[in-house]
Amino acid sequence: MKLISLLAAGLLLVSGSSFAQQVLRVSAIPDEAPTELQRKFKPLGEYLEKKTGMKVEFTPVTDYAASVEGLINHKLDMVWFGGFTFVQAKERSRGQVVPLVQRVEDEKFRSVFITTSPAITKLADLKGKTLSFGSESSTSGHLMPRSFLLAAQIDPDSDLKRIAFSGAHDATVAAVSGGKVDAGALNISVWEKLVGEKKVDPSKVRVFYTTPPYYDYNWTVRADMPAELKKKITDAFLALDASTPEGKQILELQRATKFIPTRAENYTAIEAAAKNAGLLKK
Repeated sequence: MKLISLLAAGLLLVSGSSFAQQVLRVSAIPDEAPTELQRKFKPLGEYLEKKTGMKVEFTPVTDYAASVEGLINHKLDMVWFGGFTFVQAKERSRGQVVPLVQRVEDEKFRSVFITTSPAITKLADLKGKTLSFGSESSTSGHLMPRSFLLAAQIDPDSDLKRIAFSGAHDATVAAVSGGKVDAGALNISVWEKLVGEKKVDPSKVRVFYTTPPYYDYNWTVRADMPAELKKKITDAFLALDASTPEGKQILELQRATKFIPTRAENYTAIEAAAKNAGLLKK
């Protein structure tokens, strides 16, 4: 009986392991409200299930750091990272993560600075004012806006009256429109979406500076993911076509015209900016 019990336990372990491998655990940096991230991912998750033959589960994370730790600690299999969080994950894992695809838009991504104050028309006008970034680990909501401020000879930590971190792009817009801060910096894609959905009035909250372009978001997996699965996922994204109803819905929700392959080398400028801004060890 003891031998049978041991064999049964072994079979259960094998069965559980096999089942676990049939689930693709996906997450995204929480740069918008959790409900919005879930809404955007649902059709994409269903599409990936069909293309990979696996169950796809979306797991929201509490902050940017949790998305990095989840991937490198094998609690997640694929994550939608910003450029800076990808760089952090690459460093934390010692190069054991691989970016698969990005949107065409991510080759030339931008951030915007917004305000309600008529006295603020350029970056230099921010001196002595209050400014909200998004998350501290956000590429488009903190790192690159900070980098462009430094390039304009404005040190956010010493030249501004106060800086704050809202935690997410939509929260930054809310802080500016609500008068909690004089200005804010955020992802241009979220700004355009909120304006398009009439969730912000651009006659009251306006863009006064748009940054030069830089590489940003990507879908990243661990390097130890089976090559066959990496290919299935990559091919699924590359096959998305706005001329089909399914592709149109997914691409619109992802705010993409199409997905293209990407590589780690595309994010070296972001890594350099992070080191220069003191957000990553040199």
